[in-house]
Amino acid sequence: MNSVPRTSSRAGMLLAATACVLVGASFTAGGALVDYPHAGGQALRYGAACLLLLVPARRHAAARLRALGWRQWALAAAVAGVGMVGFNMSVLAAERSAQPAVPGVMVGCAPVVVAVLVPLARGRRPAVTGTTAALLVAAGAFVVQGWGGSDGPGLFWSVMALVGEVGFALLAAPLVAPLGPLLLSTCVCGLAAAEAMVLGLAADGRAALRMPTGDEAMALGWQAVVATVIGFVCWYAGMQRLGAERATLFSGLIPVSAAVTAPLVSLGTFGAAQLAGGVLVAAGVAVGAGAQGPRRRPVSSERAGKAPVATVPEAGRVPVLADRFGG
Repeated sequence: MNSVPRTSSRAGMLLAATACVLVGASFTAGGALVDYPHAGGQALRYGAACLLLLVPARRHAAARLRALGWRQWALAAAVAGVGMVGFNMSVLAAERSAQPAVPGVMVGCAPVVVAVLVPLARGRRPAVTGTTAALLVAAGAFVVQGWGGSDGPGLFWSVMALVGEVGFALLAAPLVAPLGPLLLSTCVCGLAAAEAMVLGLAADGRAALRMPTGDEAMALGWQAVVATVIGFVCWYAGMQRLGAERATLFSGLIPVSAAVTAPLVSLGTFGAAQLAGGVLVAAGVAVGAGAQGPRRRPVSSERAGKAPVATVPEAGRVPVLADRFGG
């Protein structure tokens, strides 16, 4: 039995790591947006990202979108609502009464949740190696962030941020194959922009959008172009190659990246705790990445009538469709 090709696995790890580092850096950029209408800012971010992604994604887009059923469209809307708008709004709500470390630690627990939920959903026990790797990653995120203080609402919204992070990975997994990373990123960004705009108009009316200041425009530009356009495509391309369980391990790099980049804009310090937490995260990722991926069954030459030239992926795993982001 053959495992997932090593070259594809290495590419997936690099893509997932890149995505999470960019997202972590966007948390630092978000410090410039504390006074900008939250929902309106999300609408601008995802709307700009969708427009940028439309040009490279337009090839074969119409045919792929027409092939989607209503359940797949509902999944895409849930990815946007839960994993994007819901996640970001939960983090902002948590930080009203909790120190930023609290939602950061909760989000760092996402690999543990995924390491348990995905195997159970497929009718098998969680793997010891995968669970150990996830626990190391979550412990590293805790050490990087510390716990911080919080009240009840702050803790509640931190848990909702964790739900959003898990949903961003698991809800999108069935959509990577039919759409490919590029078109999937385009679709969820368009849906998220619409959902955030509706939320902003309901909450703030016309005040949901205003002309951003120079610093706000730079932060929104970073989040739209780097964290969303580049980060999302890298993330879904990495998931395409690794599967949700292994890809989510790399989300432990988000608080590490935020901790490393925060001192660059005088928003924090990088000390021994951040270094130790980064080592724990790296150890967890290494353990999880080194674990045997889902295996493939060779097609029987007798059943196929010729020499086997392809493999059938294990049920429930997102197949590797191509080496390019477009799928």
